Amino acid sequence: MLALGAWIGAIIYFVAVVTPGAFTALSRGEAGLLVGFTLGGLHVMGLILATIFVLASLALRKSLKAFLEPAVLGVILMAALTAVSQYEVIPRMDLLRRQTGSVGLTPAADPRRAEFDRLHSASVGLEAAVLALGLVSLFLAAPSRES
Repeated sequence: MLALGAWIGAIIYFVAVVTPGAFTALSRGEAGLLVGFTLGGLHVMGLILATIFVLASLALRKSLKAFLEPAVLGVILMAALTAVSQYEVIPRMDLLRRQTGSVGLTPAADPRRAEFDRLHSASVGLEAAVLALGLVSLFLAAPSRES
């Protein structure tokens, strides 16, 4: 549970502190670069923590049936969504950022800007889904407190 809690905490910190702080303290372009860099680190950390969570679940249950537990399935789905974001969505956004020089200065009518905005929305949606799944999985993984 510690691995899952650390991942969820990092996501919340990223959303609540890093992103708004970057866009407050830096120019839009610099903030985007910092947030992108930080998100990449968050994703790698999340994939490592997901692996730890799944392996620990398998070790504790001493059975492959652990893969069928809702919390484990949730973490596996979190990892899959994170991988899609990190290895599909973000590289495409980075390419568009390099092509335009500055996404913020690119006219909204430019197809590259429209594609970037679409990918950004997808990235935000994926991150929100990972957080929601993480909270549900953490709840499901918590030991019951029945008296």
